[in-house]
Amino acid sequence: MPDSFELGPIRPPSEAYSLLIRVTKNCPWNRCRFCHIYKGQRFELRPVAEVKQDILAAKTIQDGLKSMAWKSGYGGSLEAFAAAVLSNPPSEAYANVALWLYRGGTSAFLQDANTLIMRTPDLVEVIKFLKQTLPSITQVTSYARSKTAAKKKPEELKALHKAGLSRLHIGLESGYDPLLEYMDKGVTAAEHIKGGRNVVASGISLCEYVVLGLGGKKMWREHAVETAKVLNQIDPEFIRVRTLTVKEGMPLYEEVQNGSFVRASDEEIVEEEKLLIENLDCGAYFVSDHITNLLQEIEGKLPDDKEKMLAAINRFQSLSPEERHNFRVGRRTGIYSQLDDMKDEQKHTLVERAIEKLSDDGQKVSDETIYFLMERFI
Repeated sequence: MPDSFELGPIRPPSEAYSLLIRVTKNCPWNRCRFCHIYKGQRFELRPVAEVKQDILAAKTIQDGLKSMAWKSGYGGSLEAFAAAVLSNPPSEAYANVALWLYRGGTSAFLQDANTLIMRTPDLVEVIKFLKQTLPSITQVTSYARSKTAAKKKPEELKALHKAGLSRLHIGLESGYDPLLEYMDKGVTAAEHIKGGRNVVASGISLCEYVVLGLGGKKMWREHAVETAKVLNQIDPEFIRVRTLTVKEGMPLYEEVQNGSFVRASDEEIVEEEKLLIENLDCGAYFVSDHITNLLQEIEGKLPDDKEKMLAAINRFQSLSPEERHNFRVGRRTGIYSQLDDMKDEQKHTLVERAIEKLSDDGQKVSDETIYFLMERFI
């Protein structure tokens, strides 16, 4: 039995400890201006038999690690042995299984960008086989596109849920049609709503992603207001925000370079996020679990925690211009993780030194440098 399996390039941060099973390869749309992940790669539907072999390979690695945990002086502690394997894994597949076992081995994430595009009977077969082969798995999640979810019949989505599909992660990005068109997202606000509602109605948990800053300086207000309107109509379980990053390989990179797309600054994006939250009227968990976000502490359950989240934004906005700049640089250099870190005298001093080093005048770091600092994490 093979002891390796194929892995795709990405998964959501919330799936960091999931077993990764590559069911499709790359992205069937692959035209979004703000994405570089799959550019130049051809989309493929992997044969069900091939996916099953990968699942069996994951089981072989799991069984081997469990056996070695007993034989290697760890007293059968699978978590401790898995941690030891992670320090020097023999392959990427072993690292994924060890990390999965380290956190209990209960979740799996189906890669790549739009697994929902598979024929429903094939995807049902994969999910059932996965859960039968690795019965410790209680949660199965995947990426999907709104347009695909909008085209699925209700009974198809319900069949997937019954088979064990727990959650779908969908890149909403924006609910403003002119911006969706400009970014070549390949979906409209109406299709976002239909696809999202279809998923929610099926019983599958839905996580919708929003890209802060996607509208740049020109469309930020419409982006915030119209995105909130779409999310209110979908009412997903989770709303997760990401801040726009622009890297070489993205079509948007050229737009930034020639000046046709002007990026918003951190402070402008915070104002955009404030407007988004003010207009949200749904019951979702608002999550800011990505390193690109300036204020990661903006999290909570809507509508109950709305005022708490807005208070965090107001706290940042009430800082002096110098302290706001200090926090921005502190976040982008990785010294700060939240506003309270500014109270740490040692961290504050480190940030001041970073500002002196990174700025031309010793006082202010340019937006271009701050963008670079943020994007080196991606």
